[in-house]
Amino acid sequence: MSTEIAVPDVANSVNIGLHRSMSMSSISSIASITSQTSLHSFGGLPRTPPSFRSDDFAVHGGLLEGIPHIRAKLDPRHYNSSAFAQQLLDILRVLRVPSWSQTTTPFPIPYIRKVSGCLTNAVFFVSSPLTSSRTLLLRLYGPSSGSLISRPRELHVLHVLSSRYKLGPRIYGTFTNGRIEEYFDSVTLTYSDIRNPGISGYIGARMAELHSVDVATIEGQSHGSSVEIGVRKNVQSWLPPARDVLALPAITPAIRKELNLSKFQTKWESYMKWLKDTQVDARPVFCHNDAQYGNLLRLNKVQEGTPDHHQIIVVDFEYASPNPAAFDIANHFHEWTANYHGSTPHVLDASRYPSLAERRTFLTAYLENRATPDTPAFLDLSPAARERELVALEKTVRAWSPSSHAMWAVWGLVQAREDVQACVVQPEFDYVNYARCRMASFYRELAALGL
Repeated sequence: MSTEIAVPDVANSVNIGLHRSMSMSSISSIASITSQTSLHSFGGLPRTPPSFRSDDFAVHGGLLEGIPHIRAKLDPRHYNSSAFAQQLLDILRVLRVPSWSQTTTPFPIPYIRKVSGCLTNAVFFVSSPLTSSRTLLLRLYGPSSGSLISRPRELHVLHVLSSRYKLGPRIYGTFTNGRIEEYFDSVTLTYSDIRNPGISGYIGARMAELHSVDVATIEGQSHGSSVEIGVRKNVQSWLPPARDVLALPAITPAIRKELNLSKFQTKWESYMKWLKDTQVDARPVFCHNDAQYGNLLRLNKVQEGTPDHHQIIVVDFEYASPNPAAFDIANHFHEWTANYHGSTPHVLDASRYPSLAERRTFLTAYLENRATPDTPAFLDLSPAARERELVALEKTVRAWSPSSHAMWAVWGLVQAREDVQACVVQPEFDYVNYARCRMASFYRELAALGL
């Protein structure tokens, strides 16, 4: 019989306006078409010359991993116009996207369905029911996303995952402010779906498979054992722009004092030292780092003979990087408290943090599917040994849990720049309050660890 051990203190969380929601590419990723989906179609478009020169069709060295790229831009504000549809068809043809590159007259009729839009991405489904053209996913990057996301790295990750590991969507081509992706016939999981024990187990199994991806393949063989932990790298690189945001005139002295980044950095460095000194498992594995329900799809059909957990597809790898496995798990557990489609999507419900039994369901599935050549298979262990493995992983997740809050606290400040500069009183995404909530949770969890 296992006993409850220390877990993140979320029961006393302050429900400050909190909305990471769709802005982390989450819900704006591949989602099911709902009543919120906008639908526009344009038929019999006149055949016009492409909007691009022939020399625009070029791959930028190895940066895009051989993925076709052209210099062209689409304005998401005009997605319901015939001009947008025409330009999109030109892009599909020049990129030679399968089943969309034919040049017959008239062009295939494109149905452009707007899935969602946010500060990071605008996502659309593109289909042609009257032809054999396959449905595609069109992703347009937000104007400020480049400050936090390396698009070349993201494309490298996506290409390696899809081509070598059959994980994630295939990328058919890219252009200046977006890309064309494979479409999955699926539905996006909901905040309640991830609480279902069966689905939670599937997610745990898929996360274990993702963590088995060779880090050296993603990062390059030259990195070897010196792979940098993603959460450390992100906090370090995001702190300077976060400080710039706090220095903006629209930030009140009270907020500036509350989010004292000098104090935070001191605590952060002390926490990192504690993790090292206590020899908490920090071995890097390839992590998604944003495994919230909006980034998890459930296929409508699974090929016969496929493991049940393969009905879950993980998408949106913008923040993927090497991290301890426990970081990815801890971050996913925090996402249980979110409901980005509720009446108060900016509020996290602390009572929804997974219970010990719910955590053990996830962790058991994770350990059963973990590929570690240096340790015995989990199911081959004795019951007592399996229990020790579960308790050890739970404790490691607990130790890395504050780092999730720290990273997204700094991220929230960086994302707040545009709204703060524009003095937006009621922003669509309240990133400053999001940062406040995450920062408070970081300090609270450090205190629970005795730090």
